[in-house]
Amino acid sequence: MKKEELLELYNLDLNKLLEISSKYISNNVEFCSIVNARNGKCSQDCKYCAQSSHYRTNIETYPLIEKSDVIKSAEDAKKHHATRFAIVTSGKTPAEEDFEKVLELIKAVNKIDNLKSCASIGILDDAMAKKLAETGLKRFHHNINTCKSYYPQICTTHSWEDRLNTCKLVKKYGMELCCGVILGMGETIEQRIEMALELAEIQPESIPINILMPIADTPFENYGDKIDEENILRTLAIFKIANPKSILRFCGGRMRLSDENQQLALKTCVEGILIGNYLTTVGKNPQDDIETVKKLDKKLL
Repeated sequence: MKKEELLELYNLDLNKLLEISSKYISNNVEFCSIVNARNGKCSQDCKYCAQSSHYRTNIETYPLIEKSDVIKSAEDAKKHHATRFAIVTSGKTPAEEDFEKVLELIKAVNKIDNLKSCASIGILDDAMAKKLAETGLKRFHHNINTCKSYYPQICTTHSWEDRLNTCKLVKKYGMELCCGVILGMGETIEQRIEMALELAEIQPESIPINILMPIADTPFENYGDKIDEENILRTLAIFKIANPKSILRFCGGRMRLSDENQQLALKTCVEGILIGNYLTTVGKNPQDDIETVKKLDKKLL
């Protein structure tokens, strides 16, 4: 679809827009979960991020965690019906020593029955992408975060093209791609539509939707009013219409939507949930999400 067509849809009556997007979803909901395997001390200056070493956010920092801790988190995720589990590390790109350890963590996750391995470890080069695929990684997560035109307002230490190149490498080596955005960082409605179209070009299997949770002492600490609930729902609907084959996934910041609107989104445009806690912010109790899925008469994958 063209930008003008999506903009016209965006401005429809909300109920009509959600009715259109609901035609593109299944009755399934897929749970995934993550472990924050290395936290903080990131060299990049992403303005939303608590883990950037450019800002004094006073978060706990730690090196790569032990395999036993990853396995424990993965098994706990499985108990709460997660079918995918991601190892997430801070930093632009992994150091060689950490990368080799991450490969071992992926192998450990792959040994857990009915749990598919994912990883989010930063920007990749060709050799890293190939090695991840050879190790058996099922899906790699790497967000574009925002549209190309707005990216310089978000980060200056790497480019939107750097992120796109990693997405291309993931597909080159046959892994599934999880690639999404953060809403509410000051982008315009037109730029949200640009995001939807850029994702349609990338064609990820999964599109994680994060909503900015402003972090104290970051440049975006006062950005809590940049998007409201209605515009979040409108954006979700447009993303689904533009990307009908991709699973839209609730991720960080979804508690900025009321329970009622979270359920409305699950009925009309969202088919996945990242359960449990996020990287530096608290999520929902997984049992609450299980109960919501049952209430909506949806099927857990």
